[in-house]
Amino acid sequence: MIRVGCCGFSTSVDNYFREFKLVEIQKTFYKPPRVETALKWRQKAPEDFEFIVKAWQVITHSPTSPTYRKAGLKFTDSGFFKPVKEVFDAWERTRDIAKSLNSKIVLFQTPASFKESNESIKSMEDFFSTIEREFIFAWEPRGWSENTVRKVCENLDIVHCTDPFVSESVSGEIVYFRLHGSHSKMYKHKYTESELEWLKEYVSGFEKEVYVLFNNIHMLEDAEKFTQLIK
Repeated sequence: MIRVGCCGFSTSVDNYFREFKLVEIQKTFYKPPRVETALKWRQKAPEDFEFIVKAWQVITHSPTSPTYRKAGLKFTDSGFFKPVKEVFDAWERTRDIAKSLNSKIVLFQTPASFKESNESIKSMEDFFSTIEREFIFAWEPRGWSENTVRKVCENLDIVHCTDPFVSESVSGEIVYFRLHGSHSKMYKHKYTESELEWLKEYVSGFEKEVYVLFNNIHMLEDAEKFTQLIK
């Protein structure tokens, strides 16, 4: 099965629920909403609608990240899966939202500043061996070698998340793609008919369940086109 959606509600919530069966929640990355808000989303959504939760940045990003300032966060010792109270508290906030939404997948997206190193791998090992395995965990790294990503994902039993126009998915019980746009235009990129046709052929080759999440400015239009294309 191929599931298609957007990274964030790209239109009104009601319109989105009519158009799609999947969304990746972005608010949980910047600053998690109240559990009551998540419960309202779940109650309003169709029964077969799926929410993916993007883990709070306090787990994955350092306090120097501009996304902390954007969210008005004032942490000093957090991020990069550090074994500190702030990180595990952030996980509990993320977990509460995911459970409220009946999510089966939680995405951890790390920045390029989370370097490929033994220290980083050890932090990930400590984090994922400490928290409960209530969800499928997906990880979208930046700048790590394919070989290391494969080893980490296989050792920790997590799904490798990537952009199919950039690299292959190397590990996981599902296939998880996030489409950020082309290298030249990035988020401003609007996917062409030929690119969407290529994507259709590519994702159709997997026997696993495939998740395709658009994360560009034109995500709504591109996701609608791709949904029609794979029908």
